[in-house]
Amino acid sequence: MILLDPDQPEAADGFPQLAPAVTVASTRRTRHPLPSQRTLTRYLREAQTAVGLKGEVTVLLTTDTGIRNLNRRFRKKNKATDVLSFPVDDPRFGSAGDLAISVETASRQAAQQGHKLAVELRVLMLHGMLHLAGYDHEVDEGQMAKKERRLRAKLKLPLGLIERVEGSSQFGSTR
Repeated sequence: MILLDPDQPEAADGFPQLAPAVTVASTRRTRHPLPSQRTLTRYLREAQTAVGLKGEVTVLLTTDTGIRNLNRRFRKKNKATDVLSFPVDDPRFGSAGDLAISVETASRQAAQQGHKLAVELRVLMLHGMLHLAGYDHEVDEGQMAKKERRLRAKLKLPLGLIERVEGSSQFGSTR
């Protein structure tokens, strides 16, 4: 399930601040940088299937302020990040966990990587799903990076979060 953060006006309004919508002349359809709920749900299912994760996953699309609040509350880190993962302790109730994604951070990262926001959201969903499945690149010996690399190739996605940081000292993603 995809949710727009009701506590953040920009998110609740569909992130109009990202960029103006573009009308494509050939189809006379308006394209917004944020993919539709239907498209995002398809990405979510695709990543979940690739990871092999059972149960409901909810994705909260929020702002930098919204994700900073979540990061401060749950991880005691007072900073914005790109994706947070909240696995459930007991999956018997049909939930695999929740993800929170800052669309503002995702938009900046997409620009830095030279691809569309839709692609970056897919990368972040995949990364978050791996955390929900129990992987943790901060403590494992490369298992998550290897799995993410294989799944990115399968899903035809560009560099993942872990690979981006291998040559950098700054890493925006957290669990």
